[in-house]
Amino acid sequence: MACLDSFESDLEVCIIGASGGIGGAFLKAFNDESKVKKIYAFSRNNIDITSNKILTYRIDIEDEDSVIKASELISTKKSIDIIIVATGILHNLNISPEKNISQTKSDSIKKVFSINAVGPLLIAKYFIPLLNPKRKSIFAVLSARVGSIKDNRLGGWTSYRTSKAALNMLLKNISIEVKRKIPKCIISILHPGTVNSELSKPYQKNVPEGSLFEADYAARKLIKVIDNLNEDDSGLFYAWDGKLIDY
Repeated sequence: MACLDSFESDLEVCIIGASGGIGGAFLKAFNDESKVKKIYAFSRNNIDITSNKILTYRIDIEDEDSVIKASELISTKKSIDIIIVATGILHNLNISPEKNISQTKSDSIKKVFSINAVGPLLIAKYFIPLLNPKRKSIFAVLSARVGSIKDNRLGGWTSYRTSKAALNMLLKNISIEVKRKIPKCIISILHPGTVNSELSKPYQKNVPEGSLFEADYAARKLIKVIDNLNEDDSGLFYAWDGKLIDY
């Protein structure tokens, strides 16, 4: 079981994308935590898990009005301690990762940026003000190692790579602003590794043995990373094993 030793009790947690593979795993892990009092679970799809701790709501991160309405559901007081944004897109029926720039399509890259970069920005805009300013709080967003410019050795996957690189810069920017307004808030960029989910399924054959993680494992490892974060880590990019990733 994950531990939240660095946090106080009676935590309120918010998970955006709670119906996805890793979002659902975060939901289960936090539900098992004795320090967690309440979980606000947001998703575009139905959420299967039920618990006295969990309140479920709908959200569409591509629709600013939807994000505003979602934030207003929990805006009665600044009481949220941890916000996890576990949304993202790599492919769908109309979008596939590009092998080279000639395969890039305007509509596809706009869609990927809308979900992977603009969506989390909208969530940050309306949800960060709900964080508890009196104690350690976390705004954590799942990114990907392939969004690291320094780590890019293979090229390809233009839309996904660049949207995640943009996301990393957005969060770095936000961390600088938040430090002045909510000093105890930590903005965290997290890489979960390659998780066994619908997002990675078509590409799992290329994953080295031992490097494909179940969602429950990845979520609990990331909660451990979150627990170890301090204010100096705000705006930095960490992998599931606690190792720092260069932008």
